Amino acid sequence: MAAYKEIVTKAVIGKGKKYFKNSYSLDLSNPSNILGCWVINHKFKGYKSGDKIGVDGSFDVNIWYSYENDSKTDVINKRIEYNDVFNIKIRENAELTSDTDIIVRTLKQPTVTKAETKNNIINFDIEKELGVEIVGETKFKISIEEDEEPWDEIIDELDDTEILKIDEEINDKYLEESA
Repeated sequence: MAAYKEIVTKAVIGKGKKYFKNSYSLDLSNPSNILGCWVINHKFKGYKSGDKIGVDGSFDVNIWYSYENDSKTDVINKRIEYNDVFNIKIRENAELTSDTDIIVRTLKQPTVTKAETKNNIINFDIEKELGVEIVGETKFKISIEEDEEPWDEIIDELDDTEILKIDEEINDKYLEESA
């Protein structure tokens, strides 16, 4: 009959990713064209919220635009804060506890995918993808064998007379003779 032991360890007990596409707008006075958009300073942190995982984050959007019939340019900066909730299924024999670690990764950095001006308003879309791993304690059983496996005996293929013969054939002055 096999014996079993339980091992308690930290492991990934839940994992998931989520894609986001959000639309935003900025009200400006008389923008003509959008010359460039970029996202910087993306920061985020995960936390446990009941049976769900929340992610609080923020990033800055910089929009370079022209105005006064494309005769002048300016850059506007807007900080966007977000709170996203993930409903991640926890694996069997595991549960969210106070010492559970939440690891959040950016699988796709926030990027402006579309920007346009209409009636003195700049509308833009931002896409991002976040991945969340939940690391917590879990336990599993392993089968153990009581008997130790026997040791294999290592036998050299050369006997003592063959080793002596090889030693006698070695020329210690080989380097001096070949020079």
